[in-house]
Amino acid sequence: MRAFSTMFKTELKLSLRGMDMFIFAICMPVVVMVILGIIYANKPAFDGAEYTFLAQSFGAVATIAICAGGVMGLPLVISDYRNKKILKRFMVTPTSPALILAVQVAIYGLYSIASLILVYATATLFFGYQLSGSWPCFCGTYLLVMLSMFSIGLLVGGVAPNIKTASVLASVLYFPMLIFSGATLPYEVMPAALQKVSDILPLTQGIKLLKSASLGLLTDSVLVPVAVLTVLAVVCISISIRFFKWE
Repeated sequence: MRAFSTMFKTELKLSLRGMDMFIFAICMPVVVMVILGIIYANKPAFDGAEYTFLAQSFGAVATIAICAGGVMGLPLVISDYRNKKILKRFMVTPTSPALILAVQVAIYGLYSIASLILVYATATLFFGYQLSGSWPCFCGTYLLVMLSMFSIGLLVGGVAPNIKTASVLASVLYFPMLIFSGATLPYEVMPAALQKVSDILPLTQGIKLLKSASLGLLTDSVLVPVAVLTVLAVVCISISIRFFKWE
């Protein structure tokens, strides 16, 4: 625990020196929420809906920070450390791959939670949003989505041979999920054909869970997405630790 605490403090300071996560994980979700609030305000999500479009979009916007930090930021940091031979120096210490990855997960998880709080505060203060579902259920779902998305970043960062490969893989995963999963472009306004394609993306399933949790509409249909995200997290984390590359 002491090693984790020491490494966490050091890595967090290094992370805060850059502006990348502040812009993409903190500012960007708030900006998207403001834009959606201005455009859709209190309009119904669809004809006859009992909830607004903004209420339906809250869970989706909350995942932007998860996607930015877990799928893009996390693997690039680990790969950059590998490229700079920092991981090679860690290899001769008692530090384990699990500890290194856990510290990065904790840092980007902190960014995601901070973003969630700011997005909720923005939606509540400026657009009158109120969560209709259960907060414990929503938070549990949010943590599951976070863990599953971060596991993808851990897999890329843990096994990518160099930062160039990690950057390409992260970009290929990040941008389609950011645009087509419903995090920025609302899933409901997509053409039917595009919706079928986006359903393949794991983040799409996570966003659907968050929408159901935030609106209090949980049904038996959530069992499959929960299972998919759980299996994804277990598999990716296991592979990232088992085949972690120090150099």
